[in-house]
Amino acid sequence: MLFINKDPKVEPRTQTWGFGDNFLLAKNITDWKGNEVLVVKDTHLWTRTTDWSLANIPAGTYYVQALWDQDSKESRPNVPGNMYNEKQKIVVDQSKELDLELSKVIPPRTVVEHKFVKTMTMESDTLTKWWGKPITLKASVLLPSGYFDQPEKAYAIRYNVAGYGGRYNRVNRKIADKKFSDWWFSGNAPQIINVFLDGEGPFGDSYQLNSDNNGPYGYALVHELIPYIEKQYRGTNDSETRFVDGCSTGGWVSLALQLYYPDTFNGVFSYSPDAIEFENYQLINIYKDKNAYTNEYGNLRPVAREVNGEPLLILKKFIRFENALGVSDTYVTSGGQFSAHTALYSPKGGDGLPAPLFDPKTGAIDPLVAEAWKKYDLKLYAKENWANLGPKLQGKIYIWMGDMDNFYLNPATRAFDDFISTTQHPRSDAVIEFSPMEGHCTQFSDRVILEKIAKKIDG
Repeated sequence: MLFINKDPKVEPRTQTWGFGDNFLLAKNITDWKGNEVLVVKDTHLWTRTTDWSLANIPAGTYYVQALWDQDSKESRPNVPGNMYNEKQKIVVDQSKELDLELSKVIPPRTVVEHKFVKTMTMESDTLTKWWGKPITLKASVLLPSGYFDQPEKAYAIRYNVAGYGGRYNRVNRKIADKKFSDWWFSGNAPQIINVFLDGEGPFGDSYQLNSDNNGPYGYALVHELIPYIEKQYRGTNDSETRFVDGCSTGGWVSLALQLYYPDTFNGVFSYSPDAIEFENYQLINIYKDKNAYTNEYGNLRPVAREVNGEPLLILKKFIRFENALGVSDTYVTSGGQFSAHTALYSPKGGDGLPAPLFDPKTGAIDPLVAEAWKKYDLKLYAKENWANLGPKLQGKIYIWMGDMDNFYLNPATRAFDDFISTTQHPRSDAVIEFSPMEGHCTQFSDRVILEKIAKKIDG
């Protein structure tokens, strides 16, 4: 992967979303020996996000990084074991040769050493059997301040799901956040165990659910990892004291876990969830629209915006980045957001990979795949199962959404709210709040969620 950008303040290899003057060219190479010089020429076929090739890059000043993605265990490029070069500045004003030495290796992921922080790693029997190779699940645990003072006490547990691709070692940020850490260990914070689930899956974030392409991640979480953690760290092993939360991807996953496993969790706190119904898959109605990239007026669809409404990024450009990141030269294997959605929502395709909802180049939507996605349309799922599901969800749903969400996620939450307001037998008591002129995840707070959980436990 050859990352090129114009920003001197960042490492080009970390710019994988397509914002601004960031460019990516990628190529599969299978016969290179690392101790030999690899000569990359402009005649090579690249999957690229640019309209130009190496032969006609526009004149200007750039920063360049090459990354050799040799890791086969994780789905994204910036992971331990992959190699890259020190960022190099280049002025393009004539034909020139550039030497890039892959002298850097991304180091192993670590969790802070702390008396109240634990790391959980377990091999999942279910996923290992499904994949035919060892599959491990990871999580980190932050214990409450009184944990070691009361060795017989059992605790309520908060299961936190990260934003897209968030890893189990995000507990490090909680310990490093002095304001949160001082409060947590002050004795005034709720005595609740925090579990930070790991987002890694075969095609990007696993979304913690069963799927045709990822395998039984939901079953493994509910029937293997949760019991293992609660046994190890004195959880109550009682759904009345088990809660789930998250923002963005974590918002969608936490809500889905509460819906699909209503007897497992006693409450969800979902902030800025990914599109929770697919008539509003961001700005796409997957059941009616013909093309993901272009709307009915012939305009290219944006995928991100400023809070004032100014478009930040076009979907087609975003997918060009995911196409370049994917080993199949498509977003299906990019490890990015649309790769993960495809792996979760889609059936397996004829090539053995997840079937894409829309063509990676043209954006044309496949109506058969769209029909298959209905299984994970949370509004449809709740509507079709309300007679059985509704009573089990009373008192358990809290959703927050900014009405100027940066990724156009508010229309889907509005549609879900419209459905919830019409429910009968029972009439839902879900709390769904919208804040005007607020963007993505702006009101998410670990402290607020923990205090909401404590209030619910205390009745």
